[in-house]
Amino acid sequence: MTSTRLSRAEKVDAATPASRNRVVDFLRAAAITVVVLGHWTIIAVDADGGILPHGVLDGALWTHPLTWVFQVMPIFFLVGGYSNALSWRSARRKDVGYAEWLRTRLRRLGIPLIPLLLSWLVIGAVAVAAGAPNATVQLASQMALIPTWFLAAYLMVILVAPPCLVLWERFGWWSILGVLALAGAVDAFSIALDQPLLGYPNYLLVWAAFHQVGYAWLDGRLAGTGKRLLLAVIGLVGLLLLVLVGPYPVSMITSAADEISNSSPTRITMAFLGMLQAGLVLSLEKPLTALLVRPRLWFVTVLVNQRIMTWFLWHLTVMVGLAHLLLALDARALLPEPLGGVWWATRPLWALVLLGLTGVVVLVMGRFETPRADDRPAPPMWKPLAAGVTVIAGLAVMANVGVVSESGVAWWWPLLPVVGMWVFGVVRMRPPSSEYA
Repeated sequence: MTSTRLSRAEKVDAATPASRNRVVDFLRAAAITVVVLGHWTIIAVDADGGILPHGVLDGALWTHPLTWVFQVMPIFFLVGGYSNALSWRSARRKDVGYAEWLRTRLRRLGIPLIPLLLSWLVIGAVAVAAGAPNATVQLASQMALIPTWFLAAYLMVILVAPPCLVLWERFGWWSILGVLALAGAVDAFSIALDQPLLGYPNYLLVWAAFHQVGYAWLDGRLAGTGKRLLLAVIGLVGLLLLVLVGPYPVSMITSAADEISNSSPTRITMAFLGMLQAGLVLSLEKPLTALLVRPRLWFVTVLVNQRIMTWFLWHLTVMVGLAHLLLALDARALLPEPLGGVWWATRPLWALVLLGLTGVVVLVMGRFETPRADDRPAPPMWKPLAAGVTVIAGLAVMANVGVVSESGVAWWWPLLPVVGMWVFGVVRMRPPSSEYA
């Protein structure tokens, strides 16, 4: 068995082009691992109180500084900027237009969403019909669909990635500073008026600005340890000023203990956190590159990336399902009091069980990440744009309210992205068996 695995690893290693930056793939895989393990830890399950969305952060203030390490969404946008710039430049060389490029990106990210959204629509409808309280089903779906807020933000950034690349190529670092200045103004108005809704434009502004740091990485504008450490210092100093002098909390993940959230809506602090993290991880690019020439490590990295969307989208659905099963069985022995000694001691076992269950889901649902090649002619530009807007709108709402409201199942929100992708041509109008490999 070992020799067989090694043989496969060696084949994958040999098939990888020498020009590929393996660190990009490794950082993406490492970031998703941190996100998954972090979610499984901070969301506590209490035998009497049910699911506590931010149980650890709400009950243990000492964990808040740790979110500077475990809130790794900036790393996704860093590698996304690198990858999207590489992809768009390749498309330009091949005379592939924006509409066709965008449709391809939407298929890659949007198609794996379909089974998740339809599953939660069915779960919500069945649970409510069976007499489950609307509030319970709403919270369960909100927790399970937490990953969709990131995907909505990332899709917004993809929509503007090509024009942002033009700005970067023309203005360089000023294109980042200008957008961050605008994001800071948005934050100032939102916080001064105590209106979080006014801060929602920063889901696009902050992440679109930081996404361009990935462009800088690709173009060699961050070459050298000195520049990378300088970026980390700028991020650290900015964060400390914003947290110690400004109104922002220490926790980079939403906590009920804080009056302001750094992540909902996205605040300017996330850009400085990204600079700190990017500067540090990119300072390790050379040793990471040396490690990733090892076939086994590279093979694991490739495997994770092949099913990364499925892992990310389904890991909280699995946790919510297991939590409700244990609560229904009143299995108190398996649900120790959150934040107690037994609870902390059993977190590794909890993660291993969830890892195994999620692995089964990935085996079943992973095929949606490999749709057949799309050989259709390029669509009109408005079609993929309209599809992107419907996906973003549906995901943004569900991330906040789930699939059930006080009046019943809000079936239109999970269906909006699915119907949008179908009507506007992202998903082919043919049976599923023909769409997927």
